[in-house]
Amino acid sequence: MVQKKIKNNTMNIYRFPTKDNWKDLVKRPVLEQQEISGLITEIFTEVEKNGDKALIEFNKKFDKANTQRISVSKEEIEDAQKQIKDELKQAILQAKENISIFHASQKQEMQKIETTQGVVCWRENRAVEKVGIYIPGGTAPLFSTVLMLAVPANLAGCKEIVLCTPPDKSGNINPAILYAAKLCGVSEIFKTGGAQAIAAMTLGTESIPQVNKIFGPGNQFVVAAKEYAQRFGVAIDMPAGPSEVLVIADEKAVPEFCAADLLSQAEHGSDSQVVFITTDLKVFNETINAVDQQIKELPRNEFAAQALENSSFILVNSLEEALEFSNLYAPEHLILAINDFEKYIPEIQNAGSVFLGNYSCESAGDYASGTNHTLPTNAYAKNYSGVSLDSFVKKITFQHLSKQGLRNLGKTIELMAEAEGLFAHKNAVSIRLK
Repeated sequence: MVQKKIKNNTMNIYRFPTKDNWKDLVKRPVLEQQEISGLITEIFTEVEKNGDKALIEFNKKFDKANTQRISVSKEEIEDAQKQIKDELKQAILQAKENISIFHASQKQEMQKIETTQGVVCWRENRAVEKVGIYIPGGTAPLFSTVLMLAVPANLAGCKEIVLCTPPDKSGNINPAILYAAKLCGVSEIFKTGGAQAIAAMTLGTESIPQVNKIFGPGNQFVVAAKEYAQRFGVAIDMPAGPSEVLVIADEKAVPEFCAADLLSQAEHGSDSQVVFITTDLKVFNETINAVDQQIKELPRNEFAAQALENSSFILVNSLEEALEFSNLYAPEHLILAINDFEKYIPEIQNAGSVFLGNYSCESAGDYASGTNHTLPTNAYAKNYSGVSLDSFVKKITFQHLSKQGLRNLGKTIELMAEAEGLFAHKNAVSIRLK
Protein backbone atom coordinates (compact mmCIF):
# COMPACT_ATOMS: atom_id res chain seq x y z
CA MET A 1 0.00 0.00 0.00
CA VAL A 2 1.09 3.55 -0.77
CA GLN A 3 -0.26 6.54 1.14
CA LYS A 4 -0.53 9.93 -0.54
CA LYS A 5 -1.09 13.14 1.42
CA ILE A 6 -3.96 15.42 0.37
CA LYS A 7 -4.35 18.62 2.38
CA ASN A 8 -2.86 17.01 5.48
CA ASN A 9 -5.04 13.93 5.02
CA THR A 10 -4.21 10.51 3.65
CA MET A 11 -5.36 8.86 0.44
CA ASN A 12 -4.86 5.07 0.42
CA ILE A 13 -3.35 3.67 -2.77
CA TYR A 14 -3.09 -0.05 -3.57
CA ARG A 15 -1.41 -1.62 -6.59
CA PHE A 16 -2.50 -5.17 -7.43
CA PRO A 17 -3.59 -6.24 -3.93
CA THR A 18 -4.02 -9.99 -3.49
CA LYS A 19 -7.45 -11.41 -2.71
CA ASP A 20 -6.21 -12.24 0.78
CA ASN A 21 -6.19 -8.48 1.44
CA TRP A 22 -9.64 -7.75 0.04
CA LYS A 23 -11.40 -8.45 3.33
CA ASP A 24 -9.59 -5.49 4.90
CA LEU A 25 -10.13 -3.25 1.85
CA VAL A 26 -13.94 -3.60 1.92
CA LYS A 27 -14.27 -2.48 5.55
CA ARG A 28 -16.21 0.72 6.22
CA PRO A 29 -15.31 3.31 8.85
CA VAL A 30 -17.38 2.64 11.98
CA LEU A 31 -17.89 4.14 15.40
CA GLU A 32 -17.72 2.03 18.54
CA GLN A 33 -21.05 0.16 18.54
CA GLN A 34 -21.29 -0.04 22.31
CA GLU A 35 -20.97 3.75 22.53
CA ILE A 36 -23.73 4.23 19.91
CA SER A 37 -26.10 1.66 21.46
CA GLY A 38 -25.93 3.23 24.90
CA LEU A 39 -26.70 6.70 23.56
CA ILE A 40 -29.62 5.44 21.42
CA THR A 41 -31.21 3.71 24.42
CA GLU A 42 -30.90 6.91 26.48
CA ILE A 43 -32.47 9.02 23.72
CA PHE A 44 -35.45 6.67 23.26
CA THR A 45 -36.02 6.56 27.02
CA GLU A 46 -35.94 10.35 27.28
CA VAL A 47 -38.31 10.86 24.33
CA GLU A 48 -40.73 8.26 25.69
CA LYS A 49 -40.70 9.96 29.08
CA ASN A 50 -40.76 13.67 28.12
CA GLY A 51 -42.02 13.84 24.53
CA ASP A 52 -41.79 17.25 22.86
CA LYS A 53 -39.89 18.72 25.81
CA ALA A 54 -37.12 16.16 25.26
CA LEU A 55 -36.97 17.00 21.54
CA ILE A 56 -36.61 20.72 22.27
CA GLU A 57 -33.74 19.96 24.67
CA PHE A 58 -32.07 17.66 22.14
CA ASN A 59 -32.33 20.44 19.53
CA LYS A 60 -30.28 22.64 21.87
CA LYS A 61 -27.81 19.91 22.75
CA PHE A 62 -27.09 18.41 19.32
CA ASP A 63 -28.01 21.15 16.83
CA LYS A 64 -27.46 24.26 18.98
CA ALA A 65 -30.96 25.27 17.95
CA ASN A 66 -33.53 27.17 20.02
CA THR A 67 -37.00 25.91 19.13
CA GLN A 68 -40.10 27.00 21.03
CA ARG A 69 -42.26 24.47 19.23
CA ILE A 70 -41.62 21.28 17.28
CA SER A 71 -44.30 21.63 14.61
CA VAL A 72 -43.69 23.69 11.46
CA SER A 73 -46.53 26.18 11.00
CA LYS A 74 -48.45 26.90 7.79
CA GLU A 75 -46.99 30.40 7.85
CA GLU A 76 -43.45 29.03 7.84
CA ILE A 77 -44.29 26.83 4.88
CA GLU A 78 -45.85 29.73 2.98
CA ASP A 79 -42.84 31.95 3.70
CA ALA A 80 -40.54 29.25 2.38
CA GLN A 81 -42.32 29.31 -0.99
CA LYS A 82 -41.36 32.97 -1.37
CA GLN A 83 -37.70 32.35 -0.52
CA ILE A 84 -37.12 29.80 -3.27
CA LYS A 85 -35.92 31.17 -6.60
CA ASP A 86 -38.08 30.32 -9.61
CA GLU A 87 -35.13 28.61 -11.28
CA LEU A 88 -34.74 26.19 -8.37
CA LYS A 89 -38.50 25.63 -8.21
CA GLN A 90 -38.43 24.61 -11.88
CA ALA A 91 -35.54 22.23 -11.25
CA ILE A 92 -37.40 20.62 -8.34
CA LEU A 93 -40.53 20.28 -10.47
CA GLN A 94 -38.63 18.55 -13.27
CA ALA A 95 -36.98 16.17 -10.82
CA LYS A 96 -40.36 15.42 -9.22
CA GLU A 97 -41.85 14.64 -12.64
CA ASN A 98 -39.08 12.19 -13.54
CA ILE A 99 -39.23 10.51 -10.13
CA SER A 100 -43.01 10.22 -10.48
CA ILE A 101 -42.78 8.70 -13.97
CA PHE A 102 -40.21 6.10 -12.92
CA HIS A 103 -42.00 5.07 -9.71
CA ALA A 104 -45.48 5.05 -11.28
CA SER A 105 -44.16 2.52 -13.79
CA GLN A 106 -43.63 0.12 -10.89
CA LYS A 107 -47.38 -0.31 -10.32
CA GLN A 108 -48.52 -3.84 -11.11
CA GLU A 109 -51.91 -5.06 -12.26
CA MET A 110 -53.62 -7.53 -9.95
CA GLN A 111 -53.82 -11.04 -11.48
CA LYS A 112 -56.13 -13.83 -10.36
CA ILE A 113 -54.52 -17.24 -10.83
CA GLU A 114 -56.42 -20.54 -10.85
CA THR A 115 -53.85 -22.93 -9.35
CA THR A 116 -56.24 -25.90 -9.40
CA GLN A 117 -59.71 -26.00 -10.92
CA GLY A 118 -61.94 -24.15 -8.46
CA VAL A 119 -59.01 -22.70 -6.48
CA VAL A 120 -58.31 -19.02 -7.27
CA CYS A 121 -55.44 -17.06 -5.65
CA TRP A 122 -54.35 -13.45 -6.02
CA ARG A 123 -52.45 -10.64 -4.34
CA GLU A 124 -53.49 -7.04 -3.68
CA ASN A 125 -51.50 -4.00 -2.52
CA ARG A 126 -52.43 -1.91 0.48
CA ALA A 127 -50.50 1.24 1.34
CA VAL A 128 -48.67 1.52 4.65
CA GLU A 129 -51.08 3.94 6.32
CA LYS A 130 -48.67 6.10 8.34
CA VAL A 131 -45.08 6.62 7.19
CA GLY A 132 -42.32 8.76 8.66
CA ILE A 133 -39.60 10.21 6.47
CA TYR A 134 -36.34 11.44 7.92
CA ILE A 135 -34.54 14.17 5.99
CA PRO A 136 -30.92 14.88 7.00
CA GLY A 137 -30.16 18.55 7.57
CA GLY A 138 -26.92 19.50 9.20
CA THR A 139 -24.17 20.49 6.78
CA ALA A 140 -26.23 19.56 3.70
CA PRO A 141 -30.05 19.89 3.86
CA LEU A 142 -31.18 17.12 1.51
CA PHE A 143 -34.42 18.45 0.04
CA SER A 144 -33.93 15.98 -2.83
CA THR A 145 -34.62 13.17 -0.34
CA VAL A 146 -38.07 14.67 0.26
CA LEU A 147 -38.85 14.00 -3.41
CA MET A 148 -37.37 10.50 -3.28
CA LEU A 149 -39.55 9.47 -0.34
CA ALA A 150 -42.72 11.56 -0.47
CA VAL A 151 -43.37 11.03 -4.20
CA PRO A 152 -43.59 7.20 -4.03
CA ALA A 153 -45.43 7.43 -0.68
CA ASN A 154 -48.12 9.50 -2.38
CA LEU A 155 -48.24 7.24 -5.42
CA ALA A 156 -48.68 4.24 -3.13
CA GLY A 157 -51.59 5.95 -1.35
CA CYS A 158 -50.13 6.41 2.15
CA LYS A 159 -52.73 8.30 4.22
CA GLU A 160 -50.27 10.15 6.46
CA ILE A 161 -46.71 11.26 5.63
CA VAL A 162 -44.80 12.68 8.59
CA LEU A 163 -41.49 14.47 7.98
CA CYS A 164 -38.77 15.14 10.56
CA THR A 165 -35.64 17.17 9.87
CA PRO A 166 -33.19 19.06 12.11
CA PRO A 167 -33.54 22.86 12.46
CA ASP A 168 -30.73 25.34 12.01
CA LYS A 169 -29.39 27.41 14.92
CA SER A 170 -32.23 29.88 14.51
CA GLY A 171 -34.78 27.10 14.82
CA ASN A 172 -35.74 27.20 11.13
CA ILE A 173 -35.99 24.52 8.45
CA ASN A 174 -34.28 25.00 5.10
CA PRO A 175 -36.91 26.58 2.79
CA ALA A 176 -36.17 24.12 -0.04
CA ILE A 177 -37.11 21.23 2.27
CA LEU A 178 -40.39 22.96 3.16
CA TYR A 179 -41.13 23.75 -0.49
CA ALA A 180 -40.49 20.17 -1.62
CA ALA A 181 -42.54 18.80 1.28
CA LYS A 182 -45.60 20.85 0.40
CA LEU A 183 -45.18 20.07 -3.31
CA CYS A 184 -45.14 16.33 -2.59
CA GLY A 185 -48.08 16.24 -0.20
CA VAL A 186 -46.33 15.75 3.14
CA SER A 187 -48.95 15.84 5.93
CA GLU A 188 -46.93 17.32 8.80
CA ILE A 189 -43.38 18.63 9.27
CA PHE A 190 -41.43 18.66 12.53
CA LYS A 191 -38.22 20.32 13.72
CA THR A 192 -36.22 17.47 15.13
CA GLY A 193 -33.26 15.49 13.80
CA GLY A 194 -30.92 12.63 14.55
CA ALA A 195 -31.78 9.59 16.65
CA GLN A 196 -34.33 11.64 18.62
CA ALA A 197 -36.42 12.17 15.47
CA ILE A 198 -36.48 8.42 14.86
CA ALA A 199 -37.48 7.88 18.51
CA ALA A 200 -40.30 10.42 18.18
CA MET A 201 -41.75 8.78 15.06
CA THR A 202 -41.40 5.37 16.71
CA LEU A 203 -43.00 6.21 20.05
CA GLY A 204 -45.10 9.28 19.27
CA THR A 205 -45.12 12.53 21.26
CA GLU A 206 -47.71 15.23 21.97
CA SER A 207 -47.06 16.68 18.50
CA ILE A 208 -45.54 13.87 16.43
CA PRO A 209 -47.76 10.90 15.58
CA GLN A 210 -46.47 7.37 15.86
CA VAL A 211 -45.88 5.84 12.41
CA ASN A 212 -45.84 2.31 11.00
CA LYS A 213 -42.67 2.55 8.93
CA ILE A 214 -39.69 4.93 8.89
CA PHE A 215 -37.72 5.91 5.79
CA GLY A 216 -34.63 7.96 5.10
CA PRO A 217 -30.84 8.03 5.23
CA GLY A 218 -28.65 9.42 7.97
CA ASN A 219 -25.44 9.09 9.93
CA GLN A 220 -24.53 6.07 12.04
CA PHE A 221 -26.65 7.33 14.94
CA VAL A 222 -29.73 7.58 12.72
CA VAL A 223 -29.08 4.10 11.31
CA ALA A 224 -28.69 2.67 14.82
CA ALA A 225 -31.90 4.41 15.94
CA LYS A 226 -33.82 2.96 12.99
CA GLU A 227 -32.59 -0.52 13.86
CA TYR A 228 -33.60 0.09 17.51
CA ALA A 229 -37.06 1.27 16.40
CA GLN A 230 -37.83 -2.23 15.14
CA ARG A 231 -37.94 -3.41 18.76
CA PHE A 232 -41.12 -1.35 19.10
CA GLY A 233 -42.86 -2.92 16.11
CA VAL A 234 -42.02 -0.12 13.66
CA ALA A 235 -40.64 -1.19 10.28
CA ILE A 236 -37.81 0.57 8.43
CA ASP A 237 -36.88 0.87 4.78
CA MET A 238 -33.29 -0.39 5.18
CA PRO A 239 -30.09 0.38 7.07
CA ALA A 240 -29.11 3.43 4.97
CA GLY A 241 -26.06 5.11 6.48
CA PRO A 242 -23.14 7.25 5.32
CA SER A 243 -22.89 7.61 1.55
CA GLU A 244 -20.47 5.62 -0.62
CA VAL A 245 -19.50 5.09 -4.25
CA LEU A 246 -17.31 2.60 -6.11
CA VAL A 247 -16.02 3.58 -9.56
CA ILE A 248 -14.66 0.98 -11.99
CA ALA A 249 -12.67 2.46 -14.88
CA ASP A 250 -10.88 1.13 -17.95
CA GLU A 251 -8.54 2.85 -20.41
CA LYS A 252 -11.50 4.69 -21.99
CA ALA A 253 -12.52 6.39 -18.73
CA VAL A 254 -12.09 10.15 -18.32
CA PRO A 255 -9.97 10.74 -15.18
CA GLU A 256 -11.50 14.18 -14.52
CA PHE A 257 -15.00 12.65 -14.59
CA CYS A 258 -13.96 9.82 -12.25
CA ALA A 259 -12.40 12.26 -9.80
CA ALA A 260 -15.52 14.43 -9.82
CA ASP A 261 -17.75 11.41 -9.07
CA LEU A 262 -15.52 10.32 -6.21
CA LEU A 263 -15.51 13.77 -4.66
CA SER A 264 -19.27 14.17 -5.11
CA GLN A 265 -19.70 11.38 -2.56
CA ALA A 266 -16.74 12.28 -0.37
CA GLU A 267 -18.19 15.75 0.25
CA HIS A 268 -21.25 14.27 1.99
CA GLY A 269 -19.29 13.93 5.20
CA SER A 270 -16.19 12.65 6.92
CA ASP A 271 -17.77 9.20 7.39
CA SER A 272 -18.46 8.76 3.65
CA GLN A 273 -16.30 6.38 1.65
CA VAL A 274 -15.18 6.25 -1.98
CA VAL A 275 -13.38 3.48 -3.85
CA PHE A 276 -11.72 3.78 -7.25
CA ILE A 277 -10.68 0.67 -9.20
CA THR A 278 -9.03 0.63 -12.60
CA THR A 279 -7.12 -1.68 -14.91
CA ASP A 280 -5.17 1.16 -16.53
CA LEU A 281 -2.08 2.69 -14.89
CA LYS A 282 -2.39 5.98 -16.80
CA VAL A 283 -6.03 6.43 -15.78
CA PHE A 284 -5.08 5.40 -12.24
CA ASN A 285 -2.40 8.08 -11.86
CA GLU A 286 -4.36 10.79 -13.68
CA THR A 287 -7.47 10.21 -11.56
CA ILE A 288 -5.46 10.50 -8.35
CA ASN A 289 -3.96 13.76 -9.61
CA ALA A 290 -7.38 15.04 -10.69
CA VAL A 291 -8.76 14.37 -7.21
CA ASP A 292 -5.82 16.26 -5.77
CA GLN A 293 -6.58 19.26 -8.01
CA GLN A 294 -10.39 19.27 -7.81
CA ILE A 295 -10.58 18.96 -4.04
CA LYS A 296 -8.88 22.36 -3.70
CA GLU A 297 -11.83 24.04 -5.43
CA LEU A 298 -14.58 22.51 -3.26
CA PRO A 299 -16.28 24.61 -0.56
CA ARG A 300 -16.71 21.36 1.44
CA ASN A 301 -13.15 20.14 0.84
CA GLU A 302 -12.56 19.54 4.53
CA PHE A 303 -15.29 16.88 4.62
CA ALA A 304 -14.07 15.39 1.35
CA ALA A 305 -10.47 15.22 2.55
CA GLN A 306 -11.51 13.46 5.75
CA ALA A 307 -13.57 10.95 3.76
CA LEU A 308 -10.56 10.20 1.56
CA GLU A 309 -8.71 8.95 4.66
CA ASN A 310 -11.11 5.99 4.68
CA SER A 311 -11.09 5.56 0.90
CA SER A 312 -9.09 3.43 -1.51
CA PHE A 313 -7.57 3.76 -4.97
CA ILE A 314 -6.90 0.29 -6.35
CA LEU A 315 -5.09 -0.92 -9.48
CA VAL A 316 -6.12 -4.41 -10.64
CA ASN A 317 -5.33 -6.73 -13.54
CA SER A 318 -8.77 -7.11 -15.16
CA LEU A 319 -12.35 -5.82 -15.17
CA GLU A 320 -13.49 -9.27 -14.06
CA GLU A 321 -11.34 -8.86 -10.95
CA ALA A 322 -12.71 -5.35 -10.41
CA LEU A 323 -16.31 -6.60 -10.54
CA GLU A 324 -15.51 -9.47 -8.21
CA PHE A 325 -14.15 -6.94 -5.70
CA SER A 326 -17.23 -4.74 -6.23
CA ASN A 327 -19.61 -7.62 -5.49
CA LEU A 328 -17.73 -8.26 -2.26
CA TYR A 329 -17.85 -4.57 -1.32
CA ALA A 330 -21.54 -4.25 -2.37
CA PRO A 331 -21.53 -0.47 -2.94
CA GLU A 332 -24.44 1.91 -2.51
CA HIS A 333 -23.52 3.48 -5.87
CA LEU A 334 -21.57 1.68 -8.59
CA ILE A 335 -20.23 3.55 -11.62
CA LEU A 336 -18.97 1.58 -14.63
CA ALA A 337 -16.79 4.12 -16.43
CA ILE A 338 -15.90 1.53 -19.03
CA ASN A 339 -16.33 1.20 -22.78
CA ASP A 340 -18.26 -2.08 -23.10
CA PHE A 341 -20.44 -1.78 -19.98
CA GLU A 342 -23.35 -3.81 -21.45
CA LYS A 343 -21.14 -6.89 -21.48
CA TYR A 344 -20.50 -6.64 -17.73
CA ILE A 345 -24.04 -5.88 -16.48
CA PRO A 346 -24.81 -9.60 -15.85
CA GLU A 347 -21.73 -9.80 -13.60
CA ILE A 348 -23.15 -7.23 -11.15
CA GLN A 349 -24.65 -9.05 -8.18
CA ASN A 350 -24.51 -6.56 -5.31
CA ALA A 351 -25.13 -2.82 -5.79
CA GLY A 352 -27.72 -0.28 -4.74
CA SER A 353 -27.83 1.69 -8.00
CA VAL A 354 -25.62 1.43 -11.10
CA PHE A 355 -24.44 4.20 -13.45
CA LEU A 356 -23.25 3.16 -16.90
CA GLY A 357 -20.69 4.91 -19.10
CA ASN A 358 -18.72 8.12 -18.88
CA TYR A 359 -21.72 10.46 -18.88
CA SER A 360 -23.88 8.70 -16.26
CA CYS A 361 -22.74 10.68 -13.25
CA GLU A 362 -23.97 9.56 -9.85
CA SER A 363 -25.42 13.04 -9.27
CA ALA A 364 -28.08 12.28 -11.91
CA GLY A 365 -29.49 9.52 -9.74
CA ASP A 366 -29.17 11.67 -6.63
CA TYR A 367 -31.42 14.32 -8.08
CA ALA A 368 -33.37 14.01 -11.26
CA SER A 369 -32.98 10.96 -13.53
CA GLY A 370 -35.96 9.31 -11.81
CA THR A 371 -34.42 6.41 -9.88
CA ASN A 372 -34.49 6.54 -6.09
CA HIS A 373 -31.42 7.67 -4.18
CA THR A 374 -32.36 6.10 -0.84
CA LEU A 375 -30.15 3.04 -1.13
CA PRO A 376 -28.54 0.34 1.03
CA THR A 377 -25.05 1.18 2.31
CA ASN A 378 -22.42 -0.64 4.37
CA ALA A 379 -22.64 -3.79 2.17
CA TYR A 380 -26.40 -4.16 2.75
CA ALA A 381 -26.80 -4.17 -1.04
CA LYS A 382 -26.11 -7.90 -0.65
CA ASN A 383 -29.59 -8.36 0.79
CA TYR A 384 -31.56 -5.09 0.48
CA SER A 385 -32.97 -3.11 -2.44
CA GLY A 386 -33.22 0.65 -2.69
CA VAL A 387 -36.51 2.39 -1.94
CA SER A 388 -39.22 1.83 -4.54
CA LEU A 389 -43.00 1.97 -4.77
CA ASP A 390 -43.08 -1.49 -3.16
CA SER A 391 -41.42 -0.05 -0.06
CA PHE A 392 -44.63 1.84 0.77
CA VAL A 393 -47.10 -1.00 0.32
CA LYS A 394 -47.97 -4.30 1.95
CA LYS A 395 -49.00 -7.19 -0.25
CA ILE A 396 -51.97 -9.23 0.95
CA THR A 397 -52.74 -12.63 -0.56
CA PHE A 398 -56.29 -13.85 -1.16
CA GLN A 399 -57.75 -17.21 -2.09
CA HIS A 400 -61.22 -18.49 -2.90
CA LEU A 401 -62.05 -22.20 -3.05
CA SER A 402 -65.34 -23.32 -4.50
CA LYS A 403 -66.97 -26.53 -3.23
CA GLN A 404 -65.51 -28.38 -6.20
CA GLY A 405 -62.17 -26.68 -5.68
CA LEU A 406 -61.91 -28.07 -2.15
CA ARG A 407 -62.81 -31.52 -3.46
CA ASN A 408 -60.02 -31.25 -6.02
CA LEU A 409 -57.42 -30.16 -3.44
CA GLY A 410 -58.77 -31.70 -0.24
CA LYS A 411 -57.02 -35.07 -0.34
CA THR A 412 -53.64 -33.36 -0.82
CA ILE A 413 -54.23 -31.12 2.21
CA GLU A 414 -55.44 -34.04 4.37
CA LEU A 415 -52.40 -36.17 3.57
CA MET A 416 -49.95 -33.35 4.28
CA ALA A 417 -51.66 -32.31 7.55
CA GLU A 418 -51.76 -35.90 8.80
CA ALA A 419 -48.07 -36.39 7.94
CA GLU A 420 -47.23 -33.35 10.08
CA GLY A 421 -49.39 -34.64 12.93
CA LEU A 422 -51.77 -31.68 12.71
CA PHE A 423 -55.12 -33.46 12.78
CA ALA A 424 -57.20 -30.33 13.44
CA HIS A 425 -55.83 -29.00 10.15
CA LYS A 426 -56.92 -32.23 8.46
CA ASN A 427 -60.34 -32.08 10.06
CA ALA A 428 -60.95 -28.53 8.78
CA VAL A 429 -60.91 -30.12 5.30
CA SER A 430 -62.53 -33.47 6.13
CA ILE A 431 -65.55 -31.88 7.83
CA ARG A 432 -66.26 -29.94 4.64
CA LEU A 433 -65.85 -32.92 2.36
CA LYS A 434 -68.27 -35.15 4.30
